[in-house]
Amino acid sequence: MELVVARIGRPHGVKGEVTVQVRTDSPEVRFTVGKRLTTDRENPSELVIASSRLHAGTWLLTFQGIVDRNQAEELRGVMLSADIDLEEGSEDGSFHVAELIGSQVIHRGASLGFVDEVLSLPGQDLLSITSADGERLIPMVKEFILEINRSTKTITVELPEGMLD
Repeated sequence: MELVVARIGRPHGVKGEVTVQVRTDSPEVRFTVGKRLTTDRENPSELVIASSRLHAGTWLLTFQGIVDRNQAEELRGVMLSADIDLEEGSEDGSFHVAELIGSQVIHRGASLGFVDEVLSLPGQDLLSITSADGERLIPMVKEFILEINRSTKTITVELPEGMLD
């Protein structure tokens, strides 16, 4: 599945290097030399990483064919996507947000609705669920999430009394 991994920022220096705003948990894997990244533009629709490095907490990339500051400036704001294996990280119980969107949430055998969005808050993530009753927010904590089933796209929850009122 194609997922956004970065947004190109400003040029760095005069030889085509750019800063990127990271949108992945694994930049050291996503930003390796030779990796092909899809862009949100027609021209170029794909960029190949020629070099990558971490400098003062910021990732800097160069791409094949981008050799000067002017070319790098034209890339500012471009979103970069990579083909991600959604099974990555499944051993530690983690999920990509894209896997959860559209999942049906089940509570005590009844559907609560479908996940629209996962809100990332400082304390915890929240599932935003749309149902006939409107929007519901469910904290993504071990006490409430019993099972996330990738194959059936269902999330089984057990919620305390009164939480659905």
